[in-house]
Formats: sequence, structure tokens, C-alpha cells
Amino acid sequence: MEMQTIPATVLIVDDAPSNLAILTETLRAEYDVRIASSGNEALRLVDENPPDLILLDIVMPDMDGYEVCRRLKARAATRNIPVIFLTAKGDVADETMGLALGAVDYIVKPVSVPIVQARVRTHVELKRRGDLLETLSMRDGLTGIANRRRLDDCLGRAWRQSVRSATPLALIMADIDCFKAYNDTYGHLAGDECLKAVARTLSGALKRPGDLAARFGGEEFVMVLEETDIGGALHLAEAMRAAVEALGLAHAGSSVAKVLTITLGAACTIPTTAATPESLLCLADRKLYEAKLAGRNRVLGIHLP
Repeated sequence: MEMQTIPATVLIVDDAPSNLAILTETLRAEYDVRIASSGNEALRLVDENPPDLILLDIVMPDMDGYEVCRRLKARAATRNIPVIFLTAKGDVADETMGLALGAVDYIVKPVSVPIVQARVRTHVELKRRGDLLETLSMRDGLTGIANRRRLDDCLGRAWRQSVRSATPLALIMADIDCFKAYNDTYGHLAGDECLKAVARTLSGALKRPGDLAARFGGEEFVMVLEETDIGGALHLAEAMRAAVEALGLAHAGSSVAKVLTITLGAACTIPTTAATPESLLCLADRKLYEAKLAGRNRVLGIHLP
């Protein structure tokens, strides 16, 4: 069965109903078209559901297109949405200002339908390629889950959010027990399959959209849990430990059990500006080390007041 491609979303922002009607008719056959008749309405719609591209009029009564573009480019969540200015202003200074603000293109009114279609198509395709490259750059090539770069980014954002909301943030660090012995016994290809299985199990245990499972390096994994206290983190870590053991992957080279097992360390704190995300990572790593010393295939945790 051939998979259908979800159409890109284009937001058209113009205070003239006739322009909205023409542009909507021009683009609706290829795209999911949404419209806004003011700058404030456009920003609200972008917050609710970010589009893939914005066609933005410059001259509007409540907030001009330049200011809308400034606000979009000032925020990490919206700065990568391509903006094409639509305006009757056609001199070089206006175009230069628009491009300097971060717009990707500039179309002078009255618009030519073929020109609008061609430029929208070009920039939507560029956006999709950029999104794909960004996704691939944040994914571990072997296991398919988040990589260290994505982990660092997610942990930094989660830390800042927890500082603002004064809510707890928890980390779980997991390590596959006797993984070198597993590779020595079954070979590196089997070791790769083992890593994939553990990654699937750990990521599958996370039920909330904001939680993240990442490969930290080698046979280590880290889970980021927003708004989670130490009790919740320990409960989840124990569920992960049990789930990996339940896979029943034979491990003849293990000094811990006859099947593959993992050891986990959990740490939780209410972040402040006086500390750093790395301090929480170090705490989780310390508890993981202590759990290994205690015999492996177990969970230890700590809450930092």
C-alpha cells in the first residue's frame, strides 16, 4: 500500500479579504491552508499549531509584518519557520529590511499565481529537507533513539523550564551489565542487536510526550523526566530494570544473571540558577556507580534538596 504524504501547512496573513481569498484558492490544492487577518491572530495560530511556512503581509493595522517576523525569529520554537513577505512595497530598502529580519523570500503585489506557487513549493521543500537533516542529526545511528546532542539540548531546556516553574526534574542513567563480556561471548553484531533491544525497552517505558530516552554513549542510556519526583523516578527505573530482565536475552558471560540485565541510578532535584544540568547528571552517574558496586541489576536513587 502506498503511503500518503501529509500536506505541508501554509499560514497566510493578510488584512485584505480579497488577498486571502486569492492566495487560498492558489494554494489549497497542494497545502493545508490557514488564514489570519492580523498580526496578533497570526502569532496565536502559530503558537497553537506551528505551520511549515508563512506568507506574511507587511502593512497591517494592529502589528505590521516586520514586527510579526521579529517576534517569530526571536523564539527558538518558531525561528526556523520560513517567512515569505507579501507587500506592495517593492523598493530595495524594503526588501533588504525584510530579508535582514530573517525572511526567506519577498513577493511584490499584485502577486503572480505561478510565482507564488513556485516559491512556496521551493521553500516548503527546503524546510522539509532541513527538518529531516535536523532529525537525523539528533538520532543515534544504531538504536534510533535520541543521541547525546539531543540529550544535552533536551536536558538544558527541561532544566530552564523547571527553574521557571519550580518543579522537580529527574534523570535516570542505565548501564548494561557486563556488556563487554556479552560482546566477547556472542560477537559485536549480537551486541548491536542487544543495544537496540535495550533502547526499545527503555524508550517504550516512557509514556509522556515530554520524557526522553537517549543513548549516552557505549552501553549507557539516560532518561530525562520532567515534573517527576524521586519516588516516580525510582518506580520507573525499577520497571525498566524488570522489563529488560524480562526480555530473557541469554548472557552466558554475565557475573550477575543468566540473562541480560541493567543497573540504574536515579537523581532528582528542583533546579535553580545556582546549579547546572550537569550537576544532576553527575548525581545520577554517582548512584549508578554505587548500584554497580552493590551488585548490579538494581536501582539506587537520590533526591537533592
